[in-house]
Amino acid sequence: MFVTIDLFSALVDSRTGAAPVLAALAADQGHDVDGGELYDDWDTRNKASQRDRTDWAPFAEHCRTALAATWAARGWDAADAPAGALLDSLPDWPLWPDVSDALPRLREAHRVGVLSNVDDDLLARTRVAPLVDDADRLTSERLRAYKPAALLYRRAVEAGVDVHVPASARDTRGALEAGIAVVRVARPGHRTDPAGPQPAHTVSDLHGLAGILDRLG
Repeated sequence: MFVTIDLFSALVDSRTGAAPVLAALAADQGHDVDGGELYDDWDTRNKASQRDRTDWAPFAEHCRTALAATWAARGWDAADAPAGALLDSLPDWPLWPDVSDALPRLREAHRVGVLSNVDDDLLARTRVAPLVDDADRLTSERLRAYKPAALLYRRAVEAGVDVHVPASARDTRGALEAGIAVVRVARPGHRTDPAGPQPAHTVSDLHGLAGILDRLG
């Protein structure tokens, strides 16, 4: 069974990784602001850019545009928004505690990959990269689509994906509405969309995934 897992919510604790970086970058420019608040604003704008833009653009470009808008919304100079420094910090963003142990165990019985809105080179910088084969990294760059568009999930199925494991509301809803089988992993700070379809299977961490995959298989 080919199982994909979302990168920036199910595998990497992105908010914990990025928030202090953003706070420090803002402080370097003389701005005293909570890093979590900056992250939430940037993340919302970043996701909206991926959803709304009709032509293809690299994930890094979406990030730059979103961070510039985050800076501008506070009256700061958008040209000073340090998107490059934020993306350079990716290697330090932590994995959720279960990931390093659970992924190798899952790979003993299943083909395990990543399905993510990300560029190939950015995924390669993360702590997830050593845990999955390059061929199993289904990035938005390779699929030429962004979540939550159904096209991305359809192309994932065409690539052989049987089950997707999201954590975020938009990924869970997008996958379900596209008709792909879903087992959601419940991560702190993430929930399902109450207005959308709900997953039939949810696990508290990736250690619980193997049993459900065996039943689905």
